[in-house]
Amino acid sequence: MDETAQAVYLRILGDPELRIRDLVVQLGLSESVVRSSLDELARMELLRSSVHEPDALQPVRPEVALHALLAREQAEVSLRQQRLAESRVAVETWLAAQVDRRDDATPSVERLIGIDQIRDKLGQLAVSCQSEACSFMPGGAQSRASLDASRPLDEEAMARGVRLRTVYQDSVRNDGATLEYAKWLHTRGGEVRTAPTLPLRMLVIDRRQALVPFANENSGAGALLLTGEGIATALMALFDSVWRDSVPFGLTPLRDEQGLSIQELRILQLLAQGCTDEVVARRMSVSVRTVRRVSSELLSRLGAQSRFQAGAKAFARGWLKLEDLEV
Repeated sequence: MDETAQAVYLRILGDPELRIRDLVVQLGLSESVVRSSLDELARMELLRSSVHEPDALQPVRPEVALHALLAREQAEVSLRQQRLAESRVAVETWLAAQVDRRDDATPSVERLIGIDQIRDKLGQLAVSCQSEACSFMPGGAQSRASLDASRPLDEEAMARGVRLRTVYQDSVRNDGATLEYAKWLHTRGGEVRTAPTLPLRMLVIDRRQALVPFANENSGAGALLLTGEGIATALMALFDSVWRDSVPFGLTPLRDEQGLSIQELRILQLLAQGCTDEVVARRMSVSVRTVRRVSSELLSRLGAQSRFQAGAKAFARGWLKLEDLEV
């Protein structure tokens, strides 16, 4: 905890009836600095809104908060252990599949360095694909060069009866060139959906081969071509999960019973996890300005004066659930 947050916490601990304006006057700080400190205290679970009076700031005794923090840490450790166990099973399944392969001349992992090698391999995969190609295309707007390279490959594959399923991010709807390509793909028989966020860039061919980048932030630097039923099955399970929750192209993104769009709900979840505007914008592939606009609208709808208070009210109204902190 920094000195400013500590000063704010001690002042509220001494007088729980204080309001934001009181803290501004007594501590000689700006309102934005006070609100930032309150958000930090909330993330540390040293401060919460009153159930009966949402505008009141209730301090949590340090010894009580410590137990809550330890409980959350234990839950995170358990979750990491579970994910590690799942990853170990996936790796063991993949390795077992490699042992059982009869064609030892075919490499199970092929490294592709640079965009030229990746595009050459994409051309080969498009020609060899027999039944289905499934892809995640994160990052919103796609480059013109990438779109131009993909069009003839997709067109030829669809002409042969290959099923193409593609998931873009919702922000693709804001880029003219990518939006036009998605429409073209849709009208030619390709299946296109959008999702608020995507876990990685990938392409799975015939549920047998998968192309994934070295680094999701720079997919043109290099990629791995993974061959084997085990790893392909794991990646297809991920794809099918995201596909089920995605919005079919051409439909307006649905709103839930609270009237929240998928984008608004995802931004609210990320803010509740303590993500900054910049982190939210990067994950959603939208501008920081968009994140701030949506955040401001959400605070207004909730009648909240700070993000911490917005999170508390969102939980109180049922807009967010505890599991949203782990998405």
